[in-house]
Amino acid sequence: MRLAITRQISPAMPNCELTHLDRKPIDLELARLQHRQYEQTLRDLGFEVISLPAEPDLPDSVFVEDTALVLDECAIMTRPGADSRKPEVESIARVLQQYRQLYYIQPPGTVDGGDILRIGKEIFVGLTSRSNNAAIEQMQSILAPYGYRVQGVPVTGCLHLKTAVTQVAEKTLLINPSWVEKRFFSGFDFIEVDPSEPFAANAVYVGGEIIYPAAFPLTRARLEAAGIRMRLVDASEVAKAEGAVTCCSLLFEVR
Repeated sequence: MRLAITRQISPAMPNCELTHLDRKPIDLELARLQHRQYEQTLRDLGFEVISLPAEPDLPDSVFVEDTALVLDECAIMTRPGADSRKPEVESIARVLQQYRQLYYIQPPGTVDGGDILRIGKEIFVGLTSRSNNAAIEQMQSILAPYGYRVQGVPVTGCLHLKTAVTQVAEKTLLINPSWVEKRFFSGFDFIEVDPSEPFAANAVYVGGEIIYPAAFPLTRARLEAAGIRMRLVDASEVAKAEGAVTCCSLLFEVR
């Protein structure tokens, strides 16, 4: 069974953390509609969706990806880099403890799940304003017995590593080379985002296809030309909160 953990849009979302974007009005009703459509896309892909209630005092809490790294063997609960987001972890841990052994990142480590790109046994962690080397060292210590290798990757110009690069096929990455360098991902093929769509590198890779935002037609054409199959979703409102399609779910298998 494949599970997806999601959380409903907080009524406080207009007060979200912003680092690289100017604040724009968020249409909460539209955000909720888009989020329901996103959850339905996950169901269409074969996931059972655990949709948690909104957290009225946690503006960014829809972005559940930032709270955990879920692997087959265990889960690591993160310690988000923004203080306002640290309370988001507890409720996700209560759900995940039913399915995985949990480990926790300890101070002074900080890491957001949006900075963690896992491909097989390789785990790339963005070095950003939210994630630091102390967390990477803890992750390597936790995961080495399971055969994982954790590598830090410098990121510039955007919030998270997965704003700049995500997996779109078994050996193919979608990348904005202005924000992260290809040399850190040896052995992979690359599709570059269209330069006019710098935020187009975020996709959810599931079972040979991707969930992808409808807002990036030029990059979408590049993906289609490469034979990438897509499920398009509208993510305009979470994008105003510096979020994207990977941010809004935690995906894993129950064994």
